[in-house]
Amino acid sequence: MSDPYGGEPQGLPCVLSEEVTELLMDADLPGEAFGAIVAATVLINETRGEVPGSTSGRWAQQRRMPLGTYGSLGIAEYVIVADADPPHIVVTRVQLY
Repeated sequence: MSDPYGGEPQGLPCVLSEEVTELLMDADLPGEAFGAIVAATVLINETRGEVPGSTSGRWAQQRRMPLGTYGSLGIAEYVIVADADPPHIVVTRVQLY
């Protein structure tokens, strides 16, 4: 993504793992969960992975964030791949309650 006004690019591309893609394609996935996952990817992109309230995982690049109000729907896990060309973020797993 680039800024049409010549400024620094905002956000980082956010891609989904195969597991998360399959979950989003599941016709039985409740709309509330679908919306929360999509909203999470937007927030992850806009903040370059530094989502307020996210926690670190085993590695410095790994993060977890709550889905839904106070995490009522579950948790999304993602990895910031800052040293890749181009840098990006991968949503690796979604655990729904």
